[in-house]
Amino acid sequence: MKSGIHEVNFCFMSEETKQSKKKSSVRHTRAIQRDRSKQSLREPPTEELQKLLEEVVSPIVYSQIASYQAMGMRQRILTLPVMVAFVLSLIWRQVGSVMDAIRELNKRGILWAEPTVVSQQAVSERLRTFPPDLFLRVLMDVLPQMQTRWQERKRPIAKIFEHGLTHFSTILILDGSTLDVLLKKVDLLRENEGKVLAGRLGALLNAVTLLPQELWYEEDNHTHDQTFWARAAEKLPKNGLLLFDLGFINYKWFDDLSEKTKFFVTRCKSNAVIQIEQVLHTSAHIHDYLIHLGGAQSFCKYQMRLVEVEYKGRWFRYLTNVLDPQVLSAEQVAQIYQERWRIEDAFNIAKRLLGLAYFWVGSINGVQVQIWATWLLYAMLVDLTDQIAEAMKHPFADISMEMVFKGLYHFTQEKKLGRASDPVQYLVEDAKLLGILKHKNRPKPVLTNSIIS
Repeated sequence: MKSGIHEVNFCFMSEETKQSKKKSSVRHTRAIQRDRSKQSLREPPTEELQKLLEEVVSPIVYSQIASYQAMGMRQRILTLPVMVAFVLSLIWRQVGSVMDAIRELNKRGILWAEPTVVSQQAVSERLRTFPPDLFLRVLMDVLPQMQTRWQERKRPIAKIFEHGLTHFSTILILDGSTLDVLLKKVDLLRENEGKVLAGRLGALLNAVTLLPQELWYEEDNHTHDQTFWARAAEKLPKNGLLLFDLGFINYKWFDDLSEKTKFFVTRCKSNAVIQIEQVLHTSAHIHDYLIHLGGAQSFCKYQMRLVEVEYKGRWFRYLTNVLDPQVLSAEQVAQIYQERWRIEDAFNIAKRLLGLAYFWVGSINGVQVQIWATWLLYAMLVDLTDQIAEAMKHPFADISMEMVFKGLYHFTQEKKLGRASDPVQYLVEDAKLLGILKHKNRPKPVLTNSIIS
């Protein structure tokens, strides 16, 4: 039904007005450093994971040798294959003392790298100067293979994604994350490197597979999320859907996406100037409008849609350029935005579980090498988790990547005793004991059909 044009300046209290200043992570980082430096060397990756790394990663690594040589890198002892194997092992085993890993390389070899005699000084210098783009190229060549493996599997998909993929070419999530600052004295590899900010990471993740589509690194950790807009918009295909939070609100880019038949769902700021042009639906718990967004100074040329959802006495407001309720109903707009939080889970896995909150070196080169290697292992963990989802006939989102990672320790111990041989089978059979299936004790704030009625 039609209404007159009303200009409204909404003043609901929202999350961005309630957030307090984020606490410093230096104490947390120092605690990790101390804990890591005291712990013993952990088990290497399971035989099955090593096999996956050797089958998927190793050929790509060796294919990059021409690029390695084109950069003027000499064929030293610590070649590209050796460095990739060494860094991947450092991350997976969460090594605190790099000397432990060097001893392992010297005596037994690591992954596909044969036993190689090197010094701590050589490793330190290599990490400080090694071109991180070589690690990035390996990562970006591996990701399409992981995406293909995901597509070949059969497991349930969340209903909101199943519906969304019938209307959109892909569903991506965009976000940025500040990496922890390096301590003033980073002495695990090289003493007195000084205080270096670890920078900021931008990520474009596939919302369904949770695999990275693109990753970007900025040395300045004060870089605003808006910096990633141009790169993200370019990578979003026509008829694709992009999910992002309030940090990416930008009317210019909203128009750019609409002009190129690209779609988005985000939150709406509390102080946004709204002109209601048409009421699509209104009830006690949901409002759905076609609107003009902005005032005289800043506005969107293209029509937008505002969805307001009441849940437990609180109103949530969503903004999208998907104007047709047949493509995304008001309920589905709210549901699909909830999936934006999956990128926060991905950052948490990379930073806290795989150790990207802790850096061994104080050089930007070393930081980037660790970033790209960490996301490479993250992709391997996604692949393993998805195998378990398929075996359990559950959506990928129901499986805890953290508990899969931790469960591999128990599998290794059981394998030593001859009581397990396949990690997927073991984790599936002991899923309840190991906490592989996520607990569902906290319902998400999304609408139900009963609310709409």
